[in-house]
Parts: sequence; structure tokens; C-alpha cells
Amino acid sequence: MTEEQQQKEWVSTARMTGIWYLLLAITGMVGFMLLHSRIYVADDPSQTLTNLTEQETLARLRLVFECLIVLSQVLAALWFYKLFKDIHHVAAWSIAIWGTVNAMAIMISAMAMGGALEVAQSTTMALNEKTLSIQIFNQFIKQAWRVGSLFFGLWLIPMGYIVVSSQRMPVWLGRILILGGVGYILSAFLLFMGVHGTVINLLTIPATVGEFWMVGYLLIFGIRPESKL
Repeated sequence: MTEEQQQKEWVSTARMTGIWYLLLAITGMVGFMLLHSRIYVADDPSQTLTNLTEQETLARLRLVFECLIVLSQVLAALWFYKLFKDIHHVAAWSIAIWGTVNAMAIMISAMAMGGALEVAQSTTMALNEKTLSIQIFNQFIKQAWRVGSLFFGLWLIPMGYIVVSSQRMPVWLGRILILGGVGYILSAFLLFMGVHGTVINLLTIPATVGEFWMVGYLLIFGIRPESKL
């Protein structure tokens, strides 16, 4: 295979990676940021039960998007490995592993959502039993996302490292991804320590910037040719 053919294959892989990453971003925004609070109300299992009962279609749509998040996360992780494995094998494996573990954490959330729907539609459980079960499922959903954010941070760091060390993409993209990964990890630990508020949102801003930059670069430019210097 000639260098030109190799570069075309790399760009094709990069753009496919960008598609999966874009799908992850879209499903995350729609599922978690747009739909989630309309069904699952923090610290109010009674209202959550009402929402699950009266807005079953919307609740099932929320579950579908949770499953799409899992699917797109796994596919993005695999394609990042395919893209970067010949550049830095260990870091590429790290991206694939941490991305897949993050997907597994969100899968627990999806299972809890499915369980909450089954409980809400049950005709054999008493109201107080349903409310207690919904409260438990809601905690599983919340804690799964918190644990997931830890591994999401871990997958951004080797991604950024490959970008910086290889210079196959803008160096500042890699630096922002690393900063965003550290921010996600810190935010996860702070949440586990009971810290809430603006500081958590500020810590995740670099990751958001880096992710959208990465998606745009993958889709528009793909990846730079290997430097001969």
C-alpha cells in the first residue's frame, strides 16, 4: 500500500470515528440533557413514578437514547483504537478500554431505567412498594452516571496524549482533551465527596470544548499525514 493510499484509509477511518463520536454527543445531549429531567426527578420518587406512568412513551424514548449512548460509546471507542493503534498502541488500547468501561457504567443506568418502567407499569405492586423501588432505581441511574464520568475522563487523557505526541491533529486540541479528562475525573471525585454547584460545571467545560473540536476535526479534516521530520 502506498503512502497516499494509507493516508486515504486513515482519513476514512477518522471520519467514521467522527460519525460515532457525533452520535455519542447527540444521544447524550438529547437523552441526558433534554429528556432525563422530564422523567426522572431528583429526590422525588413519587413524581418520577407519576412521570413514568403518565408519560410512558417519553420514558421509553429516554431508555432508547440511553441504549444509543451505550452503543455509540462502544463504537467510538473501537474506531478510535483502529485509528490510533499504529500511532501509539498502548494509548489506543487505553481509549478502547476506558470508553468501553464507561459504556458499561451507562448500561447499568439503562438496566435501571428498564426496571423502573416495569415497576411503574406493574399491576401487582402496592404504591409504597413502587415508590421505594423507583427511589432505588433512580439512585442506580445517578450513581452509574457519576462512575461513568470517571471513566469518561480517563478515556479523554490518552486521546489527548496521542494528539499531542503525534501532532497528527492540532496540539492544543490534545492539551484541551487532557485538561478535560482531568476535569471530569476531579468532578467525579468531588461529587462523591458531596460537593455540588458551579465548580462541577466549570471543571467539565474543557472536555466539552475538546470533544466538539475533535468531532469537527475528524469529520472535516480526518487526520494529518505522518510527519517525516
